[in-house]
Amino acid sequence: MPEVEQSLADRIRSSAESLFTGIRDIRRDIHRHPELSYEEFRTTALIEEYLRTLGLEISAPYLETGVVARLRGGRSRESSPCIALRADIDALPLEEENGHEFCSQQAGCMHACGHDMHTAMLLGTASLLAGFAEELEGDILFIFQPAEEKAPGGAAPMIEAGLLRDYRPSMIFGIHCFPHIRSGNVALRSGSLMAAADELYITVDGQGGHASAPHKASDPILAAAQIITSLQYLTSKAASPYEPAVVSVSSIAAGHATNIIPSRAVMSGTMRTMNEELRADLQERLRQVVEHTAAAFGTKGELRIVKGYPVLQNDPEAVSIARSAAEEMLGADHVEESEPVMTAEDFSWFLRDCPGAYIQLGTGKADPVKGDMLHSPTFDPDESALRIGMEVLTATAIRALARAAVS
Repeated sequence: MPEVEQSLADRIRSSAESLFTGIRDIRRDIHRHPELSYEEFRTTALIEEYLRTLGLEISAPYLETGVVARLRGGRSRESSPCIALRADIDALPLEEENGHEFCSQQAGCMHACGHDMHTAMLLGTASLLAGFAEELEGDILFIFQPAEEKAPGGAAPMIEAGLLRDYRPSMIFGIHCFPHIRSGNVALRSGSLMAAADELYITVDGQGGHASAPHKASDPILAAAQIITSLQYLTSKAASPYEPAVVSVSSIAAGHATNIIPSRAVMSGTMRTMNEELRADLQERLRQVVEHTAAAFGTKGELRIVKGYPVLQNDPEAVSIARSAAEEMLGADHVEESEPVMTAEDFSWFLRDCPGAYIQLGTGKADPVKGDMLHSPTFDPDESALRIGMEVLTATAIRALARAAVS
């Protein structure tokens, strides 16, 4: 490893260590005051105030909440590249069950997906990179995105409003807490990492009647039950065993009395796929199963699909850059190969228009507690991962900018 790179790595580590306590305190402040999607006004103000103290250029808002800011490199020219870093900032509609003094003070709202961690570590990364500004041959764009948790999400509207067109980043990087990965480690993967997610809404209309005479009615509950059973074959028979796919019916509602067959049953669920071609095929097959199965029971079935986030595809070159940066900062034994996960992320919209990589940040503790998982009321990430995230993002941005400057 060249001496200059080692010196840079040491500088990043030292600066991250000195920033850690302050960034941890910011994370705890955000955690105490969580805000739901498109309601992140306090968080937006906090982000803007911090970035202004660093001298960053704050963009005109692309949405009501969220912040976009640019750090100008001291060696930047008109033709110099730009590298983007993104964090999501919204919380979940969930009541926290942890016992920390910095637990959520907002009833029914909690940062249970680590977005408070992401926001704080990107602020720390902005501070670190500001310290290297005079050495940068290009610009760094910081995107604090609202509404990742609520479809259609905040990424697509920001892109539609011209964010990527205005700044034209060469690459974009995001990072996310993952409690199944040990704190101190990160994980990366080229290609498909996270699934496309579609919302399923099924309505079955029949003919209500007295429960003692089912032959005089058309029972939508029976039809709904058969639809649920029939849908399960799709992932085992219609999809290749080498292609991950999930179809889950997660709610069903029908009727209100023991002696009445209702006229309608409604269900909802989700479909997750790692392949856009399979996604389109399964959508059509789902529709056929619902309509034809319902018809076989003398009822009418209707499926409404709300298309969610696309498959998250990591660019191989961006992954290579991030992996090299992580190995430099943490050591190769702390950089893992990611396994695909069926959760979804609207960072995938950014990756459709700009090459980049999504980094999995380990937040798992040495003695994991049951329930310490994403979207859990007891999600409790190891805060020492804040420093790891800052170091990796900073080194990644510097490497990516250097690569873009010579390409």
